[in-house]
Amino acid sequence: MSKRYLKAEDLYALKSVADPRLSTNGKDLVYVETSISEEKDEYVSNLFYINVEEKNAPVQWTYGNDRNHSPRWSPTEDKLAFVSNRSGKNQIYVIHANGGEARQVTTSIYGASNPIWSPDGKKIAFNVSLREDEKLEDTDKKEEKKIVPLEVDKMKYKSDSSGFWDGKYSQIAIVELETGKIELVTEGNRDYQLQGWSPDGKSLAVTADFSENLDFSFVSDVFLLELETKKFEKITPGTGYFSGATWSPNGRYIGILGHEREFENATLVKIWVYDTEQKELSCLTAESDLLIGDFAIGDFQQGAVSPGLLWAEDNESFYFLASDRGNTVVYYGSLKGEMYPALLERQHVYGFTTGGELNRAVVAISKPTLQGELFLLDVPTGQLTQLTNVNSEYANEVALAEVEEIEFKSKDDWDLHGWLMKPAQFEEGKKYPLILEIHGGPHAMYANTYFHEFQMLAAEGYAVLFINPRGSHGYGQKFVDAVRGDYGGRDYADLMEAVDYVLEKYDFIDVNRLGVTGGSYGGFMTNWIVGHTNRFKAAVTQRSISNWISFYGVSDIGYYFNAWQIKSELEDAETLWKHSPLAYVGNVDTPLLILHSEKDFRCPIEQAEQLYIALKHRKKETKFIRFPESNHELSRSGKPSLRIARLHYILNWFKEYIK
Repeated sequence: MSKRYLKAEDLYALKSVADPRLSTNGKDLVYVETSISEEKDEYVSNLFYINVEEKNAPVQWTYGNDRNHSPRWSPTEDKLAFVSNRSGKNQIYVIHANGGEARQVTTSIYGASNPIWSPDGKKIAFNVSLREDEKLEDTDKKEEKKIVPLEVDKMKYKSDSSGFWDGKYSQIAIVELETGKIELVTEGNRDYQLQGWSPDGKSLAVTADFSENLDFSFVSDVFLLELETKKFEKITPGTGYFSGATWSPNGRYIGILGHEREFENATLVKIWVYDTEQKELSCLTAESDLLIGDFAIGDFQQGAVSPGLLWAEDNESFYFLASDRGNTVVYYGSLKGEMYPALLERQHVYGFTTGGELNRAVVAISKPTLQGELFLLDVPTGQLTQLTNVNSEYANEVALAEVEEIEFKSKDDWDLHGWLMKPAQFEEGKKYPLILEIHGGPHAMYANTYFHEFQMLAAEGYAVLFINPRGSHGYGQKFVDAVRGDYGGRDYADLMEAVDYVLEKYDFIDVNRLGVTGGSYGGFMTNWIVGHTNRFKAAVTQRSISNWISFYGVSDIGYYFNAWQIKSELEDAETLWKHSPLAYVGNVDTPLLILHSEKDFRCPIEQAEQLYIALKHRKKETKFIRFPESNHELSRSGKPSLRIARLHYILNWFKEYIK
């Protein structure tokens, strides 16, 4: 039986597996499986269990059409804490490993998240939101939904992820499981994020910003909160972003991920270790050009979690993820300074757990033709054994397009790297249109991972080109920093030279049928491209930036992002305007579709409105699509029906204008 080709609606049939958690016994594994309820137009997540030694079929542990996630094993390994919205709000539940009903252990008015067990397994610490004078005990109080004016007296009053600030701060509380007693251990008018519990049970690791003026502070420090005295000890220098704190088993060392903002938000994340006995913080990767963490982007996975440093039983060794040339790699490291890859393949590792083991790990892996599955990794041999097969029926039914990696030199002699995806029904001797895809960030990384949008375009007969131009992560500090102050310069040239390269190398691409699209920074670049060349027959700009002058005041990050990235303040409007695609709107002859979300606070919709009206006023070919109740993350985690509608708009625009 021949396979069919992918459709946008296949999103409803696919499942995502993420956040694997291996217990310290090295055999019990839980993970989160997310699917989409087409009837409810919502995501559904449940917990599943596998014994990795027996490699038995997964056993479902939670049921229903809710979102159950964030599973965390108890130290005694007989219980599991997790977060569920089954009561209407995210609350923390505990379920026994041998079965039975899950027990709700929090009833916080605004919900609870991020459960972390005490070392003795008798308590759970968690994050909770509260207004400055609210008490945690107000569990009978109902959250008010009436419409009231929004009083604004600070600059950081909105965010794309959480909307307008409503006066609540993230605090930390602890629930005693036997009695149900809950204690609030932080309070006041700043946010605290829980990181971990010390092995001796005496302290919590938390992140916070203790700066006096938070509007002008862009740091995150790691603190040790002594539970008995409630005193804070700052263990990072107050110079940048530090998080992901994890304790070694004996409690002596704390692994931390972060950087000191040497290149603002283009700075590579490094590994730091704090010695609690010597009271010293050291950077283990100070001389390395390796980027720590997973910076790959896709449009499919739900609930992926960054693991930080995963310590081994010897208290000196650890594993971590690194982003490197379009892959995420599992690395081994040690306090002695050893660093080498333990799993180096063409892949995107978006989940990773060891349970404290040195020789065994479970990894979540995606590839261009693999949506994502869990594998057991034997570290000494590098052998992978597949544990899940959640999309096997789909894989047997649908043919996916393969990708080919490309490497070439730019005109100024920089190494550039990317991929070309051939049409799924490719035939030798035929000519095909090409779509250039541009990622956001700009400090992100296209990778060897599944991309539903790319596969849809390939299934419809398009070749898809995607590269990591300078400014992208994964190619060293100099490469990622090169875009700052040069938006529309060498980054634009990299993309155009990539198109030239594939046109010269691959004779099946039709030079007269080219399209371009991208979102966020990729939307900015799409706007820039159509204002500087007419080589593309059609373009689709998504959640884009068109005017850096207005972006300064309307984006949740605008007033500092301009300075960091364009290297210009509002007083230098001439430079901001020079880098604004809106300044070149009179040059646009490419039919341009504009897609934008109504509640996008990162790149607010006024950016699209300005562009649309300027184009229409000049009688240019354009159309404007506004997505209701959606933010900057529409393409990745937005309402499923709107995600699919978005894909159809993109496809139909290219079909109309690329004949």
